[in-house]
Amino acid sequence: MLGVGLSRPAPAAGPLRVHRENPRYFTDDSGRPILLAGCHTWPNIVDMGPTDPPAAFDFEAYLDWLAGYGHNFTRGWTWEPTRWHTSGMKNRAWRNADHVISPLPWRRTGPGLAADGKPRFDLEQLEPEYLRRLEERVDLAGRRGIYMSVMLFEGYGVQFQREAWANHPFNPANNVNGIDGDLNGDGKGIEVHQLVQPGVTRLQEAYVRRVIETLNRFDNLLYEISNETHPSSTDFQYHMIRFVKDVEATLPKQHPVGMTYQNKRGTNETLFNGPADWVSPNSAGGFRDDPPDMAGRKVVIADTDHLWGIGGDVDWVWKTVTAGSNLLFMDTYDGRVLGRRRDKEFDPVRRALGQAVALAREFDLSACVPDQHAASTGRCLSRRGYLYLIYAAEGGTFSVDLTDASHRFAATWIDPVSGERTPASAVGGGTRRSFTSPAAGPALLLLTRSDS
Repeated sequence: MLGVGLSRPAPAAGPLRVHRENPRYFTDDSGRPILLAGCHTWPNIVDMGPTDPPAAFDFEAYLDWLAGYGHNFTRGWTWEPTRWHTSGMKNRAWRNADHVISPLPWRRTGPGLAADGKPRFDLEQLEPEYLRRLEERVDLAGRRGIYMSVMLFEGYGVQFQREAWANHPFNPANNVNGIDGDLNGDGKGIEVHQLVQPGVTRLQEAYVRRVIETLNRFDNLLYEISNETHPSSTDFQYHMIRFVKDVEATLPKQHPVGMTYQNKRGTNETLFNGPADWVSPNSAGGFRDDPPDMAGRKVVIADTDHLWGIGGDVDWVWKTVTAGSNLLFMDTYDGRVLGRRRDKEFDPVRRALGQAVALAREFDLSACVPDQHAASTGRCLSRRGYLYLIYAAEGGTFSVDLTDASHRFAATWIDPVSGERTPASAVGGGTRRSFTSPAAGPALLLLTRSDS
């Protein structure tokens, strides 16, 4: 059942594009800015699990779960190795077990067997089941009013995950095409995410082109080039962003393309200076604890994956909303793949994300900007003189500068998790006003211009 104030998001009205007046957000054919917020979890495109084959992920149940919280956005994960080994990893606490991963984008035709004992990959042939699954899942998400970012590559594994390269399709032991992505022979293969082998790049472009052609008809679609791929992948990622845009320029619809934090020691400036439409930074610059207003340099989708890994709280949600950014939360979900279930800890975050989506639909974000000076809490999204959304992390008493307007404002207290509303007395503008939260703990105050 949906929480207080939540309603099912409407299907997308055309593909997303950066909003012209307020480029902190995307918009569609409605012309209204859209706040994107939701959860994501690792096996929501490919199946992962300790058995071979892994148990099928119930995607429709997952969508029902997202919709039940009022979310309108999720991140669709891909993986590159056929195995995920956790033994010996320092941070295995949030990775349950060794996992089999299936399906991958390329067909397993043989002749010969790969390292996992299954037929080798033919990198000239794409796996129809993978493409069918992408198409079906983007479609199902769209029918529920949920946008989905489709990840094209995954670069964390080849850097940090034991035996990833041994089980990678571009390892010559695992394909029939004579492709060896490990150019420097260090046993990691990070060169597959560089532009150093034309043969590899050609195969990757062919895969990306087929994905684009398969999904182009959908409106609820975004692309992400790669997850946490090393800093030396910058030219590769920039190239792929431009490649997606070039291919889509010949097709009926164009979709936003994103670039996310480059692990390890990547810089946020690389993201903001590149050709992506949207970015997910790391914690540098305060994106975790004191999110800045990037003033539309890019659409920011703050993702806890790149801020904590597993982590985040209600405070992060509302600080991020009042900083003018969109939100993604990496969730353990059912606990079968991404660590144990942590419902008691994370349910408030999930509910707050849904409340943020619902609240953002109530008013036009076109002229709303982060305004740290409008409220003594330092956290306010405002259209000066017309609307103020203030977040008070500690509740209590704080002040709001209403000197820009002489009219009156309706005042409403909003619980940042449940969305429960408590009307307060209207106040006049023309001066700085003091407010005291009616309940202990974090609080939201919504002030809207009143004509009465």
